[in-house]
Amino acid sequence: MRTTRLHHFKLAAALLCALTAGTALGQATPASGPATGTAPANPGSGFLPPASSNANVVDAIRVVVNDEVITRNEVRGRVAQIVQRLRAQNTQLPPQADLERQVVEAMIVERAQVQLAKEMGVRVDDRQLDAAIGRIAQDQKMSVQDMRNQMEKEGMAFAAFREEIRNEIMMQRLREHEVDSKIQVSDAEIDTFLAAEKAAAADRIEVDIAQILVGIPANATPEQIAARRARAEEVMRQLRTGADFAKVAATYSDAGDALKGGAIGWREADRLPPVFSTELRKLNPGQVTPVIKTNVGFYILKLVEKRSLAGAATPDQAVIEQTRARHILMKATPTMPAAEVKRKLEELKAKLDSKSATFEDLARQNSQDNGSASKGGDLGWLYPGDVMPEFETAMAALKPNQISGVVETPFGFHLIQVLERKSEDVTAQKERNRARQVIRERKLGEAFEDWAREVRDRAYVEFREEG
Repeated sequence: MRTTRLHHFKLAAALLCALTAGTALGQATPASGPATGTAPANPGSGFLPPASSNANVVDAIRVVVNDEVITRNEVRGRVAQIVQRLRAQNTQLPPQADLERQVVEAMIVERAQVQLAKEMGVRVDDRQLDAAIGRIAQDQKMSVQDMRNQMEKEGMAFAAFREEIRNEIMMQRLREHEVDSKIQVSDAEIDTFLAAEKAAAADRIEVDIAQILVGIPANATPEQIAARRARAEEVMRQLRTGADFAKVAATYSDAGDALKGGAIGWREADRLPPVFSTELRKLNPGQVTPVIKTNVGFYILKLVEKRSLAGAATPDQAVIEQTRARHILMKATPTMPAAEVKRKLEELKAKLDSKSATFEDLARQNSQDNGSASKGGDLGWLYPGDVMPEFETAMAALKPNQISGVVETPFGFHLIQVLERKSEDVTAQKERNRARQVIRERKLGEAFEDWAREVRDRAYVEFREEG
C-alpha cells in the first residue's frame, strides 16, 4: 500500500508538470525523472562530510555532474523505489547492474537539465510551488496537510517532495523554451495532413505501444553508429527468442521511459511519426517492429493493443457568436475618485436613455480609451475572450442597441452598448488547429530526444570508482 500511494502522489506531480497531456513518442516525461524515484532533498548541496568525521556516515560520490555530485546513497534510494514499482507492476527485473546503470543515467540527465534551467534564469518561487502542490493534493482529493502526513508516514520527507516538484516545473519550463517553442508547422503541412486524413478516414486506429531506443550520440562517427546498430540488433535477437519486452527496455533502452518498461500508452496512430505508424499498422498485438533508424537512434516498438477509430464521430460543427459593441471608458484618478467617475457615467447614461445625446458624441467627448474614442467608442467585432470577463459578462446580457449600467473592470468604469451580433462557423479553423497540434506532437518527440541528448553530451560527467 505504501508504494502505491507514494507512486500516486508522484504520478499526480508528473501529470501536473506535463503541459501536453499526450507525450510524444520518445519524449521523456516527468515520470522518468524524479517521479520514478526519490530525488535528493537538497540537489547540489555539495560533498558530504568525510566518513572519518562520523563513523555513522557511509556515503560517497558516485557521479560528478558539472559542479554537483550524485552520491551512492541517492542512487541506492532511487534504485530501491524503482524496484518496488516494477514489482508492483509485475515487470521482470533487469540485472541489478543494468538497472543501476539506467537509474544513474536518468539522474545525470535530470541533474544536467535542472542545472541548465538555473543557468538560464528559470525560477519557481514558493508561491508558484505552493499552488502546484495544492493542485496535486486536490487531484488526490486530499488537503495538503493530509498529503504531507501520508507521505511522511510512508517514509518520504515532504521537503524532498517539494524540491522534486520545483525541479520538475523548472525542467518543464526549460523544455518549453528550448524545444516546444521552436517547433514550426507550415500551412502546407496542415493541408497535406488533412488531405491524407480524409483519404484514410476508414483506416484510423489507436495503438497502445511500448518502445526501446538505442540512442546515437551527437556527432557520432560511422563506427559509433555501427556499434549502436549492433546493440539494437542484439536487443532484437533477445526479443525474438522470447525475452520480456519490459525487462529488455529497462535493461537497454536509452529513452526516458526505460524504467517504466518502455511503456508509452495509447496514441492515435496518425499522431506518431509516419515511419512508426506504417510499421505498427502491420502488426498484431504482442508483436514488435523491426529496428527503425532515426536521427536520434534505433527504435524497436511493441504493439500492446490496438482499436479502430473508424466509427469515431466526425468533429462537431463549431459555431461561435461575435458581438459588435462600443463603450465609454473612464478611469479613476487622484483628482476624480471612483465614486465621482461612476456618478459622471450615470449622468451620461441618463442622457443616452432620454436620447438627448448620442453614444458616438459622448464617447468622443468623454471616453479615455484612446483606441476607440475617436471612432465613437466602436470596438469592432469581438470574439469570446477578446475582452475582460467582467466586460464580457455584462455585454452578453445586453440585447442589440441596449446600453448597460456602469460596469467596472481592471481598466476602469464603462458604459457598454451592443450594436449587433452574428454567428460564424469556425469548424474548418478548428480542424486546422487540431491538425497543427497533431503535427507538432509528431515533431516534438524526436526534437526533444535530440535536445536532451545534446544537454547530456555537453555536461561534464565523471564517474567515481566503487570503493
